[in-house]
Amino acid sequence: MASGITGLVLSKEYAYPAAAVVSTFYLMLWQTLRVGRARKQAGIEYPQVYAEKADAAARKEAYTFNCTQRAHQNTLEVAPIIIGSTLIAGLTHPVAAAALCGTWAVSRILYTIGYSTGDPKKRNLGGAAVFGSLSMLGLLGTSTATVVSLIRAL
Repeated sequence: MASGITGLVLSKEYAYPAAAVVSTFYLMLWQTLRVGRARKQAGIEYPQVYAEKADAAARKEAYTFNCTQRAHQNTLEVAPIIIGSTLIAGLTHPVAAAALCGTWAVSRILYTIGYSTGDPKKRNLGGAAVFGSLSMLGLLGTSTATVVSLIRAL
């Protein structure tokens, strides 16, 4: 049994999925700043993750904070899938992987803007939830195809 990688050569186009992944870091930083601002406006103290249900029902700022925090939390929940599948799919389909990851990142911006209004129904602003889900499914399919082709090449 071999131990370790003896050689890995990346195409020059692999820069595209790498850049797309880096864009997700900026997305999550931007969301973090939005959550911090909403937290301050609502007066929610650390380490409380969300405003209490009664507080959110009584004050728009607290409810808006919960929505902003939820948009960020939802992004963090799927980020490992997006980042991992982009890096794997990029090995054999770098342009497609980058396009799908980039589409997902843009959809998350729209999702966050809509959700952060305090109206959860607006989280699909511009079809954000649909485009984000389709992008994620595309990345899962493409990364699976990449892994299958790598295993078959053994």
